[in-house]
Amino acid sequence: MNQKMDRRNLLKSGLMAIGGMTLAPHLSMGAFAGAPLSLDPENRIYRSPMVREYFLPDDLKAPKIIAKLNANENPYGPPMSAQKAVADSVKNGNRYAWKEMYDLIDKIAKKEGVTADHIMMGPGSSDLLEKVALVTFMKGKGNIVSADPCYMSLVQVAKSVGATWKPVPCTDDWSHDLKAMEAAIDSETKLVYVCNPNNPTGAITKGQDLLDFCSRVSEKVPVFVDEAYIELAVGADTQSMVSLLTQKKNVIVARTFSKIMGMAGIRVGYMVALPSYLETINKITRGGMGISYTSIFAASASLDDKDFQGNTRKLNHEAKLYLYENLDKMGYKYIPSYTNFVLFPVTIPAKELLTKLNAKGVSVRTFDILNKPWCRVSLGTMDEMKAFVGALGQLS
Repeated sequence: MNQKMDRRNLLKSGLMAIGGMTLAPHLSMGAFAGAPLSLDPENRIYRSPMVREYFLPDDLKAPKIIAKLNANENPYGPPMSAQKAVADSVKNGNRYAWKEMYDLIDKIAKKEGVTADHIMMGPGSSDLLEKVALVTFMKGKGNIVSADPCYMSLVQVAKSVGATWKPVPCTDDWSHDLKAMEAAIDSETKLVYVCNPNNPTGAITKGQDLLDFCSRVSEKVPVFVDEAYIELAVGADTQSMVSLLTQKKNVIVARTFSKIMGMAGIRVGYMVALPSYLETINKITRGGMGISYTSIFAASASLDDKDFQGNTRKLNHEAKLYLYENLDKMGYKYIPSYTNFVLFPVTIPAKELLTKLNAKGVSVRTFDILNKPWCRVSLGTMDEMKAFVGALGQLS
C-alpha cells in the first residue's frame, strides 16, 4: 500500500498542479535547442547515411490489400481474452484508471522479478522511447550512440531536440558491433541505444555478449535496450537485460504488447529501469497517461494468456520457415530473423518492387541499404505468406 501511495505522490508532485495537463518539455523548460522534428515524405523512418526507405503516393496504393505485411503486426490478435476484457471494461470508460494501472504494474513487476517502482507504463513502447529521448536531450546537448541500421524512433526524437547521433554500422552478420559502439562513447554521450532483436534487420546480438556490454557500459552512461521482439526470438542465443537492474545497473528495458500479444492498435507498453531513473522522466512527463481504461484490462488478460502467446510464437515460426524455403528456391539470401519479419536484398529497384507488389495487393517495406535494394516483409498468416511468395515469384 505504501508503495502505491508513493507512486501516486510521485505522479502528483509538480504535475497535478498544472490542472492535470503535462506540459511538453519545450513549453515547460524553454524552447528546444534543435530543429523541430520534420517528416520527409520520401524517408520518414530510416533517415540515416546507410538507409533510405521508399513510400508510395496515395494515388498508387492498391484499392484492396490481401496481404498486409508492412508493419510487423501480429495477424492472430488481439487474443479473445483481451477482446473480452475490453468488452467487459468499456462500461467504466468514463473513469480514470490509476488504480487499475497500478494493479497491472504489480503484475508486470512480478513477471519481471523487480519491484513495482521499477516499471513505467506507456501507450506502446515507442511512446516511452520518445519520452526518454525528450527528457535526456531536451537541453539540446550530447550525443546518442546506436547501431546503424536500427529502429529510429528514439534516435529521431533525440536529433529533433538537438542531440548528435553517432551511428555505428552493424557487423557482417548484422548484429550490433558492441566493441565499436563502446569505443564510440565519449564525454558527450548521454545514452546508448540497443534494439535486440534489431529492426529492420531482424538479427540478434548474443545474450551474454550484450549482458557483459550493458553491465560494463552502464557504469558510464545509461543503456536503453529495446526488447520489442524478444518473445519471438525462437532458437536465439539471447536473454532480457532486466536482470541487470537487480545489480543496480543503469539500464532501461522497453517491452511492448504490440508483437507477441497482438495488441498493436490497443497501445500498451512498459519500460523497466532503476526507480531513480524513472523519477527523472516523471518530473517532466508522466508515464501511463496515454493508456485507455480498456487497454489496461486487455493487457492484464493477455499477460495471463500463455496459450495465445505460445500459439503466436509457433505460427510465426512456421510462417518464417515457409518463407525461408521459398526465398531459398528463388535464390534470395535473407538475414536470419528472430522477429516477425525478414529482411533480404532484391534485384529489382526498391521503389519499383514496392509499386509492383502493391499492385498485386501485397504491402511490404522497401529500402536502399548501402545503395542496394532490400525488402522487409512481415510474417503474416500462411495465406498472406503464400500471396507474398506468389507475387514475388512473378517478379523474379
